[in-house]
Amino acid sequence: MLAFALVLVPGSPALHAAEPSSVDVDAKVEPSAPPARKASRGPLPVDPMQDLRERLAAKLGATKAGETKGEVRVSTQSGGELQLSSQPDAAAKPRTKAAVAKPAHDPDHWSYDGVAGPQAWGRLKPEFSKCASGSRQSPIDIREGIRVDLEPVQFDYRPSAFRVLDNGHTVQVNVAAGNSIEVMGRRYELAQFHFHRPSEERIDAKQFDMVAHLVHKDVGGRLAVVAVLLERGGAHPLVQAVWNNLPLEKGDEVSARAPLDLNQLLPKDTRYYTYMGSLTTPPCSEGVLWMVMQQPVTVSAEQIDVFARLYPMNARPLQQVSGRLIKQSN
Repeated sequence: MLAFALVLVPGSPALHAAEPSSVDVDAKVEPSAPPARKASRGPLPVDPMQDLRERLAAKLGATKAGETKGEVRVSTQSGGELQLSSQPDAAAKPRTKAAVAKPAHDPDHWSYDGVAGPQAWGRLKPEFSKCASGSRQSPIDIREGIRVDLEPVQFDYRPSAFRVLDNGHTVQVNVAAGNSIEVMGRRYELAQFHFHRPSEERIDAKQFDMVAHLVHKDVGGRLAVVAVLLERGGAHPLVQAVWNNLPLEKGDEVSARAPLDLNQLLPKDTRYYTYMGSLTTPPCSEGVLWMVMQQPVTVSAEQIDVFARLYPMNARPLQQVSGRLIKQSN
C-alpha cells in the first residue's frame, strides 16, 4: 500500500473531516479567514479537499498487493492548481534477496592447491590447527642422518583380502586385519596404505616419482608409518593389482577378489631412516614414528600415469626439520 502525506498550502480550506485509516496524512494547516455565511439556507458547497481525499482513498483502495508504498504530497504550483506527486517510501521498498555469504571452500574438503591448499589447512578447522602451529611436521628433506645400528623392522605381512577406496585425496587400500610390524619394542597393526605423487619426503633433496605410505597403529593409538619410495622402472605386480581394482567414482570402494601380499611391496634391503613427525594430511597429528625405506622400489611409467590421471599432484610441501634427530641404518 502507498503511505501518503497531505501538505496544505495557504488559501486551502481547513481540514475538519476524519481521514481514511489507510492513509497516513501529515497535514500542515495554516490559518485562513473563515468564509462568510450566506443568508440563504441552500446546500453546502463541496469541500475540494474532501473531494481530493475521496479520490485518494479510491486510488489507494485499488492499489495491488505487493506494489511499492509511496508518499503522496499535495502541493501548489503557479496558478494555484493542485498536483499529486508520489515518492517511494524507502522503508517499504521491495526487498531484493541479499547475497548469502558462502564460504570460499568447504572446510571439510581440504586440497593440495587453491584456497584450501596446504598453506590454509591450519585455518580450515580448529582440529587442523597443528598443520600451521606444529613444530614436528612431515614430510621433511631427510639429510645428515646419524648412522647407527638401528633395530630392523620386523614385518609380519601375509596374503590378505583388501578393498580399494578413492577417498578424494588419494587411492587408499584397506587391508584385512592380521598384518603388523614390530619395532622398538612395540607392535603396530596395519590400518591402510595409500599413495602420493610425487614422493612427499626427499632424500638429500632428491624427490621420487611416487611413494606408498603404510599406516600402522598400536593398542595405545600411537601411529607408525613405513614409507616405500617408488621410482620409474619395471612394472610392480602389487601396484598393478591395486590399479586393477580402482573404483569408477570418488568415494566408492571396491572389494578385490584375490588377496594381496604386502611383502611384495617391500624392498629387498629394509634398512631405513627414522624420525618423529606428523601425518602429512589434515589434521597433521604429531607424535608419528616415521620409517622411510632407503632402497626404492620400481613402478612402470604406465603405472605412474594411471595414478597421475586421478591425482596429478597430491604431495604436501616440505616442512622444517627444526632440529629433529634423524637416524639411519648402517
